[in-house]
Amino acid sequence: MDKDISQAVISRLPRYLRYLGELKDKNVERISSSELSVLMKVTASQIRQDLNNFGGFGQQGYGYNVDYLYSEISKILGLEHQYNFIIIGAGNLGKALGGYLNFEKRGFILKGMFDKNPDLIGTEVRGVKVMPMEEVPAFIKANNIDIAVLTIPKEGAVLVAKVLVENGIRAIWNFAHVDLDVPEYVQVENVHLSDSLMKLSYNISSYMESNKDKEQ
Repeated sequence: MDKDISQAVISRLPRYLRYLGELKDKNVERISSSELSVLMKVTASQIRQDLNNFGGFGQQGYGYNVDYLYSEISKILGLEHQYNFIIIGAGNLGKALGGYLNFEKRGFILKGMFDKNPDLIGTEVRGVKVMPMEEVPAFIKANNIDIAVLTIPKEGAVLVAKVLVENGIRAIWNFAHVDLDVPEYVQVENVHLSDSLMKLSYNISSYMESNKDKEQ
């Protein structure tokens, strides 16, 4: 694709896919941007603008074919490929992510889990055995690993990320509360859970303040 697409648009695509998937499950064949806007609580104009970045996909007077649009957005998101991933950190969060079956439905295949805690090494999550950190480099190369998920404290995340990049990892899903300094060709998606919680706190506080002003 020649033109740059804003990250704001990209961030909305998984949500479109989720709603279209629900429509597919209900055997809905087509939907208009107006009908989709009611479901998603965004404007029909926003939906059309977002999808026009990729060619539009709709027909005037008909709307969108749900199966076709679902398929096209899946392709845009790269979901026609299979990605092998590992999880670094087999604590509560790592185990929860390892047990999430929907990853496989999207083509993300958990190949291995690693931890430095001797008490966790040898335990299993859905049949995947937790291995010692020393085995990470060889495992990445032997199993064509594309993505690493970091669910470890920030103190060790920077060093681990360096090892991952040196051994061919192309993308990191980072739950460690630290920004990683990696080469440009390595894609990083940061998930700072406390940031999200603080944003929720702000929204609760703002809503309460707004209602308090109305009551007065």
